[in-house]
Amino acid sequence: MATLCKNCNHALIYDPGKKMMLCVACGSTFAAEQVESEAKKYRENERLLKHSEVYGEETEKAKEEFLECYVYTCSECGGEIVIHGTEVSTHCVYCGNPTVVFSRVTKEKKPNFILPFSVTRETALNNIRYKIGTSIFVPKAVRNFQPDDVLGIYLPFWLVNANYYETCVVRSEVGSGKSKETRYWGRTGNIEIKDLPVDGCSMLSDESSMRLEPFPLKSMKNFDEDYLLGFYSNASDINYNEMYQAVESRAKEHFEESVLKNVEGSSRTIDRETHQTSIKDAYKYAMFPVWFVTFTYKGKHNTILVNGRTGKVVCGLPWRKGLFAAMTLGIGSLVALMSYFLFYGILSICLQTSPDSAGEKLGSFILAVFVLAILGLFSAGIRKMSRVLKQISRTQSSETFNFVKKRKE
Repeated sequence: MATLCKNCNHALIYDPGKKMMLCVACGSTFAAEQVESEAKKYRENERLLKHSEVYGEETEKAKEEFLECYVYTCSECGGEIVIHGTEVSTHCVYCGNPTVVFSRVTKEKKPNFILPFSVTRETALNNIRYKIGTSIFVPKAVRNFQPDDVLGIYLPFWLVNANYYETCVVRSEVGSGKSKETRYWGRTGNIEIKDLPVDGCSMLSDESSMRLEPFPLKSMKNFDEDYLLGFYSNASDINYNEMYQAVESRAKEHFEESVLKNVEGSSRTIDRETHQTSIKDAYKYAMFPVWFVTFTYKGKHNTILVNGRTGKVVCGLPWRKGLFAAMTLGIGSLVALMSYFLFYGILSICLQTSPDSAGEKLGSFILAVFVLAILGLFSAGIRKMSRVLKQISRTQSSETFNFVKKRKE
């Protein structure tokens, strides 16, 4: 169902640049709170019909294609819109008008807040090109990519208040050589969590949504479905247990990371622990804006995410692994060569000032420092490569690509 312009009766959309409802036909603008569809009161309790209820029993192939699909009638042209199980807003494939499925925004499921888009489509693309444009490791074809799709999608989030308690025993190695010993450290404490955003969409990985943070919660507005017009959106499809596990996992990770930094020694690990998470009842339902930009490179689909409020870009892109390896090897070799000559220069000075064994020991110590520095350089390169490959796997995730693809079907 569309909200129509008061002046020309054309469908309105929300314009992130103007932060107003815009009529593309006559150019009129309105605050979202000033407009409301006349048909809303007649259609917000309308029942969605399953695909099989409209078209009858189908072949197995059709059942697979339209799994969890529903049929909704466009209020403007009467066309039948096929939507997926959790979609709240979409576009009519016949007349192109933005459509909000009000039966999905019932009083029971209605979000408390919405964070409207403020980053435009053009700004999102510019942010992506700026981020990847200066990297020498990203192939030229990727830096000059042409997007297949650019979709603005509101994602459902739960804002949770909770308390996390943990008592743990940390094991670490203290000292070196023959004096090295294993020690155990007891730690206990709690974390008070306020307005932790938990991704309410099961089709996206929690890791991807977390990397989009932070979302400026102070900029949230009371939910108004008109902000959805012109964008796609999803309703939450996770249950309480899934929300609880997400909160507990994030709190546990943060607590134990802080504990390990607070303990002396090396090889620090959590040896034993007990924990408890208590979620307060006052959790809130909100919708946050995200741009999804897809492109194809060497036959693989890539999806870049952009925070629709801050413009933060989340991606891991194809890169020139050979160039990275060659540069790491070249820099490492150069450092090793310089270290070799520097070592012998310092060693000769040490032997001149202290020709006994003390000079040799000092020279050996310096050599050890150089060797450790070179090994550290190669280790940092390997860690960097591992992180990039992990980010690329998220960018090329078939789940994320299919999530965007379904919005266009």
